[in-house]
Amino acid sequence: MANVGGLCKPDFMPLPSIIAIDGSAASGKSAVGKRLAARLDYLFYDTGVLYRAATFLALRAFGSLADADQVSMLALQTHFEILAPTVNDGRDCTVTADLEDITLGLRRPEVEANVSPVSAMPRVRRILTAQMRKAGLRGRVVMVGRDVGTVILPEAQLKIYLTASVEARAQRRFAEAQARRDTRGESRSYDDILANLRERDHIDSTRATAPLRAADDAVRLDTTHLDLEGVVAEIEQLLKSKT
Repeated sequence: MANVGGLCKPDFMPLPSIIAIDGSAASGKSAVGKRLAARLDYLFYDTGVLYRAATFLALRAFGSLADADQVSMLALQTHFEILAPTVNDGRDCTVTADLEDITLGLRRPEVEANVSPVSAMPRVRRILTAQMRKAGLRGRVVMVGRDVGTVILPEAQLKIYLTASVEARAQRRFAEAQARRDTRGESRSYDDILANLRERDHIDSTRATAPLRAADDAVRLDTTHLDLEGVVAEIEQLLKSKT
């Protein structure tokens, strides 16, 4: 018997090599994926940070996102890297663009407000999806996002779709903003976050390219009344059933 992340399994029945976790904004994807990847000793890959990175760079370079061709060309010409945290400031990962650490800029309010329109740009999605797919196909990965199981890695052996009420998701994001305010001076109201999440849900679910939806073979988990450990425990049970 082998033991991976506390999960015992016969050697001839391996754990899924590709695990896809999709869901709406603030449904817990990143926290769950990070914890699960650590327990399995897998790569944790949050696809959302690449869209945030492209949004941040475009706003900094152009001051506007009106020209989709400009944004697409910038994404194409930039070399992005997602690394393990290099600074102990609460970040889940370090994101570099042409070797520049841009991690702290990715949670700015203006990035939060504009990432969904950028992620809806077809050419931007094609450019960044190619990078994500290349990383995911190496295997031993927990990849989280909006369309991992439906578009990026449809061959994933385990697909999870996380849901939660918009109010619960807004409260989580508000708590994160409060924690960041203690260290970075940021301040966002609950009502502002709630309105932003509702708008993002609408954009993500109605966009023409890769709209947010659960894959047909995904397991749905409602996290409204579950904490982080509760969600991870549910997924670990699914892994045990597969092995």
